[in-house]
Amino acid sequence: MASITTILIIDDEPDMLWVLESVLRSQNFNVLKASTGAEALALAPKTELEIAFLDAKLPDMEGLEIARLIKLSHPSTKLIMISGYYYEHDDKIQEALRTGLIVHFIPKPFSNTAIVEAIKTARSAPEPQAE
Repeated sequence: MASITTILIIDDEPDMLWVLESVLRSQNFNVLKASTGAEALALAPKTELEIAFLDAKLPDMEGLEIARLIKLSHPSTKLIMISGYYYEHDDKIQEALRTGLIVHFIPKPFSNTAIVEAIKTARSAPEPQAE
C-alpha cells in the first residue's frame, strides 16, 4: 500500500490555512501547518515532505528565504508559492521558477482547482540535479 503524501502549508492567515488544509485533506493528503517561517523550519526536518505550499510574505521572514532553507534540508521537496503580494511575472518569482527553487506559483485569490492542478504540476516537475 502506498504511503500518504505529506504536504506542508506555510501561511500566516488562519483562513488560508483552513482553506488549503480542507482542499488537501479532501484529496487524501496528510497536512502539516505552520503560520511562521520559524515554525515551518522546525517542522520540516521532522517529516519527509513531497510538497510545500508557502506564502510569499510572513511576519518573520520572506517566503523565498524559507524556500531556500527548506531546500537545504529537503532538496527533493517541490515548493509552490502562493501570494497576493507578488504576481507570476514578477522578476523574483520568475527567477525562483527558472532556477527550480519553486515549481509553481498561485496568485491569491485562487480556486480549489488551482491547488489540485498545482499538485499535478509539482509532481511532474523534474527532480533537482545534485551540484
